[in-house]
Amino acid sequence: MAYELAPLPYDYAALEPFIDAQTMQLHHDKHHQTYITNVNAALANHQNLAAKSVDDLISDLNAVPEDIRTVVRNNGGGHSNHSMFWTIMGPANASGVGGNPTGAIADQIKADFGDFEAFKKTFNETTAKQFGSGWGWLVFQGGKLKVITTANQDSPLSQGLYPVLGNDVWEHAYYLKYQNKRPDYLAAWWNVVNWAEVNKRFEKAKK
Repeated sequence: MAYELAPLPYDYAALEPFIDAQTMQLHHDKHHQTYITNVNAALANHQNLAAKSVDDLISDLNAVPEDIRTVVRNNGGGHSNHSMFWTIMGPANASGVGGNPTGAIADQIKADFGDFEAFKKTFNETTAKQFGSGWGWLVFQGGKLKVITTANQDSPLSQGLYPVLGNDVWEHAYYLKYQNKRPDYLAAWWNVVNWAEVNKRFEKAKK
């Protein structure tokens, strides 16, 4: 079954003023759709692979024939990454969105980084240094949270790691509002992080 683009769980303008409505519409409707279109085309003659969830697909890239593996890695990764990205954000000022984390993720951040501000500094500085296009991630490995980055649309799933949260630092995610000031975008992004969804992902990562 072909992958489909799920609607955003909020309005394009819901993340204003931190992420502008035009960026959200282009990012979701055009960029994410393109990844889906491309991975569907690559899998058109591989129904056994197309039947997998996109996360399962990119978790085992060695099962993908070599002639389509790069296309699947890039575009399946793009579909998976963005599907996660939309859900871990929420309307600015909504309950549980922005501000300090709560629940189990808050306790783990304190244990592994000292406090939330120290964690944000590590995440933002690490992700700001990602050369070119890519993502910054928080993953749970060996009983601890770790900040990593990946290039392009590579997913931690392909490394056997489940992303607890991730931020897209491709320029199309922020350029209309922040131009080349990636650190400003990274700093503002925390205002729209949906901690309830991050906690759900953290629980899954621990299993």
